[in-house]
Amino acid sequence: MRRRTVSPGSGLEEVLDNLAAAPAAREEISAPAPARSRERDTLQTEFTFELPRGYVDDEGQVHRSGTMRLATARDELRPQIDLRVKENPAYLSVVLLSQVITQLGTITDVHAGVVERMYATDVAFLQDFYRRINSEGHTHAAVTCPLCHGSFEVDLSGGRLGES
Repeated sequence: MRRRTVSPGSGLEEVLDNLAAAPAAREEISAPAPARSRERDTLQTEFTFELPRGYVDDEGQVHRSGTMRLATARDELRPQIDLRVKENPAYLSVVLLSQVITQLGTITDVHAGVVERMYATDVAFLQDFYRRINSEGHTHAAVTCPLCHGSFEVDLSGGRLGES
């Protein structure tokens, strides 16, 4: 910020007029570059999904929709020291999925016991979903129609089979 002094010989009105014009001139000079799209600046860290069959809790309620967050390096490393994984390497995906699933229906505390009791088709779906969002950064898959051989994309996170 520059100081301006007003001497008895200079007109106060002239100084005030110059000050009023100065901010507009400064804005033109230091106009920021066009803002990038907010979509490109934000990173999607949580992805919604819908299980093919659904998890059945102790009360018999079926939970199909859920949310999975992106995995961190710690999420990938923690299962390596888990005794259950050391005894049975196949248990790695159970521990890993239980760490990154943030919600399953009304269940917010998704732990290894919940994943253990899921149907195999749902666990396979979640493993593929995990791979897609953490490797490829999206939930879309390219598919080919077996009848017409047309190629198109489907979103694995959304609706049930047959729904649009």
